[in-house]
Amino acid sequence: MSNALLNEGRKSMEGAIANFEQRLGTLRSGRANASLLHGVMVNYYGSPTPLDQIGQISVSEGTQLVVKLFDPSSLKDAERAISEAHPNLPVQNDGTLLRINVPKLTEETRREVAKDVSKFAEESKIAVRNIRRDLNDLAKDDDTLTEDQEKKMLEDVQKLTDEFVNKIEEISKAKTKEIMTV
Repeated sequence: MSNALLNEGRKSMEGAIANFEQRLGTLRSGRANASLLHGVMVNYYGSPTPLDQIGQISVSEGTQLVVKLFDPSSLKDAERAISEAHPNLPVQNDGTLLRINVPKLTEETRREVAKDVSKFAEESKIAVRNIRRDLNDLAKDDDTLTEDQEKKMLEDVQKLTDEFVNKIEEISKAKTKEIMTV
């Protein structure tokens, strides 16, 4: 029971870290990165569709994203969706492709993005702590565990939580360093 509970908790915490890393990928770091457009929803024939499902996103020259849509008739909708999702990124429509120039970050913008990293990190830590709370509740409610086993289980859950909180801190520090590097 206890190993299965810990394994389930580990999987949930790994999911929280994967979500954190995915959210970090959407932040601008001064370099063009296709994940910047992750989550951009395009009105495609009346239904919201992720941009990466209706076109190919690639990096050109390190500072420019190029979006080639499978259906060129939806260029205007894609251009509008990108502009709404990222108002600071200028989108150029050349009739067949969308080109997005990713400008260099100013010091002020870098600080704002670093704040977002901290915010995302804190939200991920809260998610991990919520998983810890749920695991602790399950361990306390388990009548098959002796008092010593329950105490050991709670200690193991805390160690697991500490491990994942430290991972989040490391990822956050690395991303902040990347963003603040000129």
